[in-house]
Amino acid sequence: MPESLPTSALGIDRERLAAVVDPVARAHGAEVVDCEWKREPAGWVLRVYVEKLGSATENLPTEKASIDLGLCASVARDLSPALDVADLIPHRYHLEVSTPGIERPLRNKRDYIRFEGQKAKLKFHAAVNGQKVLTGVLGPITSTGAGDVLRLTACGGGARVEDISVDNIASAHLVFEFGPAPKPGKPR
Repeated sequence: MPESLPTSALGIDRERLAAVVDPVARAHGAEVVDCEWKREPAGWVLRVYVEKLGSATENLPTEKASIDLGLCASVARDLSPALDVADLIPHRYHLEVSTPGIERPLRNKRDYIRFEGQKAKLKFHAAVNGQKVLTGVLGPITSTGAGDVLRLTACGGGARVEDISVDNIASAHLVFEFGPAPKPGKPR
């Protein structure tokens, strides 16, 4: 299970949750990418993001790792009673199972390596050359004595290369771009 869920997030034991969620996802040919546990206006929500089994190991791009709605529904249908039996969550909540999407979040070093060469938007804890947010093409990660450094070719205002400490990245996600706009007067 990904590291995004704290060991004990509001009473949920991460290891016990993984012991329930992972086998159900794998039984359907999927693997868990991420989990979110949060309070929303309608109440508590447990979101489980899944993709095709082996996608991370094979470094598949999002379009090849994606799954369909039917698979999400099947995982949710089997996961809900399994979570009820495990009794990990002491109150009412909504369960959602979905794909991470084409603008999927990037949570760790492995994600940056997997999606090298793709466009992403990064937000920083501390400004990088005066900017708290940069969009650009992910480059390689190098390990230094001070930690891992991600090379980003920033877009806009002239392409420039930034070397960013992975520890300085507060959040990141892939950026999907539509093709070029049609010429005026031409239908799409």
